[in-house]
Amino acid sequence: MANTEREKLFAEFPAISTEQWESVITTDLKGADYERKLVWRTAEGFNLRPYYRKEDLEGVEFLASQAGEFPFVRGTHNSNNWLIHQSVEVKCVEQANKEALTILNAGVNSLGFILREELTAEQVDTLLEGISIPAVELTFQGKKIAHLAQAVLAKVEKEGIAKDDVHINFCVDPLVKNLARKGHFCCQDSTGEKCLSTLAELIKATADYKHVRVVNVTASIFSNSGSTIVEELAFGLAAAHDYLVAFTEMGLPVDLVARKIRFEFAVTSNYFMEIAKFRAARMLWANIVKGYNPEKECACKMFAHAVTSTWNQTVYDPYVNMLRGTTEAMSASLAGVHSLEVTPFDASYSSSDEFSKRIARNVELLLKHESHFDQVVDPAGGSYYIETLTKSIAQEAWKLFLEVEDKGGYVEAFKAGYIVERVKASAAAKDKNIATRRQILLGANQYPNFTEVADAAVEAGVVTRTEAEGNVLTPYRGAMAFEQMRLEVDRSGKSPKAFMLTCGSLAMARARAQFSCNFFACAGIRVEDNTFFHSVEEGVEAALASKAEIVVVCASDDDYAELAPKVKELLGGKAILVVAGAPACAPELEAQGITNFINVKSNVLETLKFYLKELGI
Repeated sequence: MANTEREKLFAEFPAISTEQWESVITTDLKGADYERKLVWRTAEGFNLRPYYRKEDLEGVEFLASQAGEFPFVRGTHNSNNWLIHQSVEVKCVEQANKEALTILNAGVNSLGFILREELTAEQVDTLLEGISIPAVELTFQGKKIAHLAQAVLAKVEKEGIAKDDVHINFCVDPLVKNLARKGHFCCQDSTGEKCLSTLAELIKATADYKHVRVVNVTASIFSNSGSTIVEELAFGLAAAHDYLVAFTEMGLPVDLVARKIRFEFAVTSNYFMEIAKFRAARMLWANIVKGYNPEKECACKMFAHAVTSTWNQTVYDPYVNMLRGTTEAMSASLAGVHSLEVTPFDASYSSSDEFSKRIARNVELLLKHESHFDQVVDPAGGSYYIETLTKSIAQEAWKLFLEVEDKGGYVEAFKAGYIVERVKASAAAKDKNIATRRQILLGANQYPNFTEVADAAVEAGVVTRTEAEGNVLTPYRGAMAFEQMRLEVDRSGKSPKAFMLTCGSLAMARARAQFSCNFFACAGIRVEDNTFFHSVEEGVEAALASKAEIVVVCASDDDYAELAPKVKELLGGKAILVVAGAPACAPELEAQGITNFINVKSNVLETLKFYLKELGI
């Protein structure tokens, strides 16, 4: 299109000022509070407006950079060909090798091994038999990884593989994984000096291997323990900075140390926020490393691995986990991570089988080969919304990072209990939001599968949250409280029922019946919905015939003053009477002995626990 034609086209659409937009919005709100209706108050410490414009990005310096350019907001390379990662648990080296070869032939190009015990050199040979080391990225995590590294590198040298062709991650993480989960360093020494000295020797031993990383910052622990996105990022950066400080003080050059650090982040279902998180993470880490004056700017690049969240996985209606994993994988791949692992949908309650692992792999294969996400670098770049999110997350994470630094750094802040307290406070806020359905977990606290009963293989331990004592973090799943309650019903040998007595206004009766069905089904209580009863007598007769332990009156607020007392009288105490809604006449009804109400403001979890207690479960 010629410039004159383009100018003519846009002339037909005059520029609209922000003031004009705001005026129209205010008119459409019809007096409603703008801030309450349209401004999102995030848990990350900043508010989000309903829309953003070019003027909101004025003065944002990182907008001028491109992919592969400092501070690497848009990516560390001018490509987006992330690696498809999948892990194999090593219980038997022969079986693990067989599984590894199978998934490598199924599209995986980043292979992880989770070790439960120390391996001998012979076992390492068996584990890696048939695997071309130059053709795949290898990641080792678990027990005695520093010792394993010696055996693996000896194998590399024995086979004469060029050092530049070796892409291996030896995941050693005493500061985050060990300290956060166990409360002590890997060697159980009070200072961690022995652990860090061993790790420093490993850094020296791999100095000539450009693509071998030995320090793993397992920031995903914070997210899976209930932290906010900002906390996961800030604490992860703080821990990485502690590593940087410790090793440079030992005399190691910053260029070498930075190249040996690998970050592992969780990806939650907060779609756009997660895209912005990785963009902000690269920028903040680049600036941290830049402060140590590395010889080469490439030392400032963040090496980020992403794993889809386990915190939001559910045991009930588990196929929804596939949807969660898909959107989370989209966030990470669009954000430009180095590698990505999609957690199998059944990982929260069983040892994942071949079907669930194949589905997990296929999510990434579809994103690459059918959606072509790998063909676009930073598609979010330039979006007013995501650029603003990136700026806001970076600002809040940096602020928190500096707070940790003021406390002496990550380790000192952790020992003082600051980090655990912050994460637990965020987790408690999330738990409350789930209990009150301000945060939705499909299949758990909203829209449950009404007819589902837990599989016989699901054990109580799977849905029971364990709280470790002391200054430690314990990953858990947000749905556990609901799942534990529902499993108790499934295993109780009883089959409690809630009957929907729909009467009065048809529209309101149906709406409240649907709400109430979802409400009670979250506890595994069987629900019997009904289209409409033309009289209270007809409804109560059907309710008594159903032998339901709970009868829910579903009508309009205006109908309850007359209908609810009548239902109570006809029931004669043969079932628990519940009113769906929060009618203005509630005080009058309570005076007549009608005390049970459910509505959108109810604490769903505590309310359901109350009814189950009333039913003797």
